[in-house]
Order: sequence, then structure tokens, then C-alpha cells
Amino acid sequence: MTRLSLAGIAAAIVAASGAAFFTGFGLRPQPIVSPLASAARAADGGAPIYFQDPDGKPFYSLTPKRTADGRDYRAVPAGAEVSFDELEQPADMKTAHTKSDRKIKYYRNPMGLPDTSPVPKKDSMGMDYIPVYEGDDSDDGLVNLSLGKIQRTGVKSEPATLRRIRMPVRAPGTIQLDERRISVIAMRAESYVQKVADVTTSSRVAKGQALMEIYSPAVSSAAAEYLATITSKTTAGIEPYGRGSRQRLVNLDVPEPAIAEMEKSRVVPITVQWSSPRDGIVLQRNAIEGMRAQPGDVLFRIADISQVWAIVDVAERDLGSIQVGQLVTVRARSYPGREFKGAIGVIYPQVNKETRTARVRIELTNADLALLPDMYLDAEIDTGNAAPVLSVAESAVLDTGSRQAVLVDKGQGRFEPREVKLGRRGDGYVEIRDGLAEGDAIVTSANFLIDAESNLKAALKGFTEAGNAQGADPTADRTMGGKP
Repeated sequence: MTRLSLAGIAAAIVAASGAAFFTGFGLRPQPIVSPLASAARAADGGAPIYFQDPDGKPFYSLTPKRTADGRDYRAVPAGAEVSFDELEQPADMKTAHTKSDRKIKYYRNPMGLPDTSPVPKKDSMGMDYIPVYEGDDSDDGLVNLSLGKIQRTGVKSEPATLRRIRMPVRAPGTIQLDERRISVIAMRAESYVQKVADVTTSSRVAKGQALMEIYSPAVSSAAAEYLATITSKTTAGIEPYGRGSRQRLVNLDVPEPAIAEMEKSRVVPITVQWSSPRDGIVLQRNAIEGMRAQPGDVLFRIADISQVWAIVDVAERDLGSIQVGQLVTVRARSYPGREFKGAIGVIYPQVNKETRTARVRIELTNADLALLPDMYLDAEIDTGNAAPVLSVAESAVLDTGSRQAVLVDKGQGRFEPREVKLGRRGDGYVEIRDGLAEGDAIVTSANFLIDAESNLKAALKGFTEAGNAQGADPTADRTMGGKP
């Protein structure tokens, strides 16, 4: 088929599709010159039969047209060579290829089969073998693709940049009381409860608030001894005297305000007022008016919940990523959308052999007392590096299992496979510890198609070299298996 007939057929196809488009939308079609008439005029004067994007992109028009930036479309005459490779390449590359007299090394099978020929030929379907020029199969490690193929496959690139890789570890848990903020009020001698304040379980109390009045013979005896010592004319001015008697009151757990009141009034009280040792909530009340309390009996149990613990179960596989001091975000299931901030205080040195988890203690500030003991929660531990590291998108990494690589975009359809060493992963990115520099353009989309193209070219080159070796050695076997 001649160039003229090819151009005429191309123009006819474009014209037919354009007419169908205008008719389908009820628009008046633009006047179009007949392809055959254009071809005839092209033979005489070289009139254009269609117009193409000036950058060689696959955009065409039957009438003169301009790009978005005001440049005219390039006129294509009827005698122009029509080929798919030409449509895919920009104008400057086509001109360079036309002007350069590169030598054809061989012809390869158009279907990608491992079959080459030193002279032009056709395959069994009548398709021409594709010429391979010097430099097209250069062994520089780069993969070369036409810009049209890059556009069709959706290749996207983005630079390797420094960013902080976050690797959140999520674990469930419950709220527990801070063991250091729990106090009990227990009698250390036989006592009798004379009166109990209007305080019940779960009541909030303040430090120094009266809880009950106690009569204890042991306390009264110690108080009388102490007052006799500090009021005696003989020992009143001597500092060491009276210290032992006061210490006896302290050992009986008499509240400090009660001792101070004795020192001020110089009177032995019949009953002693017991007060709360801290701010908190009453977890347990066992005191009943008129009851007899034996030594060791717990009458009140009070806990300060302004600071609580979150005890979470972290999977064994994540233990290597966490450490004391890491920040934690806690979300209580009772308060959707609300977050509480804390830090890891303790990693318990034991793994549950049944659940394969380890307990981690997180210290939380509970200023508004919203977090209550045994409340369910979900913790997210931030295990990422504090400093930013060089990273790329996870989709950019080609992982074979034993090796990891990325494709570096060199521009003009050239891509360089480069082996890299990976680090931590998180938020859709992976750390690059070796192999790249900041700012390198990395392919993040359609990289598997480029990798497949590279493997195909490598296979074709291997078959070509094997064929050349067999051609040089007439005694070599003509089959891949080495058998005649």
C-alpha cells in the first residue's frame, strides 16, 4: 500500500467519525474536504488532510486549530508517513530520528516473539517485522518508553521527600486507678464509731473533709500522756520531751488536724474526728454508727482519679516498636470523637501465653474526671520517628521478596530501575535508607507495566544474542533445549 492510500484511508476514518459525532448531537457538521480530493491535491500541491497537536500528542482535527496556549496545530499533508510510532513521539524526537541516519541492526517479531531477522520480512499474519536501530537496545540499564505509551498507561511520578513516618500501634484496654493515689482509713486499735458524716460510696470528698468521729481508749490514753508531757512545768520547756508521746498518736494514725487541735486546746478529746487524707471519690464505706472496729478494719477507701492509668494489651509482634515515654492517644468508647493524651509509663515484663499480648500502662490526666475505672478504651501508640526521613509512596516499591527496587524517572520516557533498602512503613509511605537522594522523581503509578516492558526487552535481547551466537557457530543446535 502506498503512502498516498494510507493517508487517504486515515483521513476517511477521521472524517467519518467526525460526521457521526456532529450528527449524533444534532449539530451542523463543518465543511470537510473529501479525502480523495485532498489526496489528489496533495499529489499536486501538498494540501493538508488533517492537523495534529504541535507536541506530537494524540490529538487531531480536520480543520485548523490551536492549543490552549495559542499554538497552531501542525498540518499533516497527504504524503506524510503514517505509523503508530510516529503518533506516539513528539515532533522534536521524530525530526531527530528522521535526520539521523541510524543503522538498522536487525528486525524483531512484531508480536514480541523471540524471533529476529537480519533482513525485512513478514510474519505468518502478514505483519512487518519491526526494525531495531543502533542504540535502541543499549545496555545502559534504562527503560525507554514512547510518550504516547506513558500517557496511555497512566504513569505518575513524585519526588522522594523527607517526611515523618507514623506507625500507629492500636490496642484495646480499660481505665484503672493509679495505685499511688489510693488511701484507706483503717483503725490501728480497738475503736468505736460514734458518728459518720453524710458521705456514701462514690461521693467526692476533699482533703481534710470530716468523715467520722471515733472513740478509742488507746487514742485517749496516748493523748492524755502527750498533753501531760507538754503541759508539765518540768518538761514543758525542754524540746525532746513529749516527742515520744506525740509519735504514739501518729502511730495510731490520728489525723494531724486532730493532734494540732489537742496542742491548741490542751484538752484530751472524748472522740477524735477522722478526716479524708486526699481529694478523691469514696470507693468503699464500711463505717456504721455505733459499730466496733477492730485493728486492721478498713472503714473508708478513697481514690484520687484526677490522674488514672490506661492498661492496654499490645500484640507481641508490636512490642519491639514501643518504648517508655512514647505519646499515646486514647479514645474512650463512652465519648465518641473525644481524645485523651498520655504517655507510656510502664511496659510489664510478661507476655500472656494464651493471648500473646503484653500489658502496657499509660498515664492519663483526668482533669474533668470523665474517665472512670474499668471503662473500655482504644489506644493508639505513636511509634514513628521524631525526625523526618527520606521516604516514597509504598506503591512505588517493586518487591520481589529478596530485593526491593524503584523506578527513577529520568525524563523523556527514560526510567532507571534502582535497588533500595527499606525502613519503616506507615501512612502509605516507606522509609528509604539507601539507594535514593532527596528530590529524585520516583514512579508511583503503573510501575509494574514499566517493569514488564523492561523484562520483555531483556528477554528479546537475550534471545537475539543467543540467535547471533548460533549464527556464528554453524555446528550449534538450532533449538532452545540444545537437542537437534
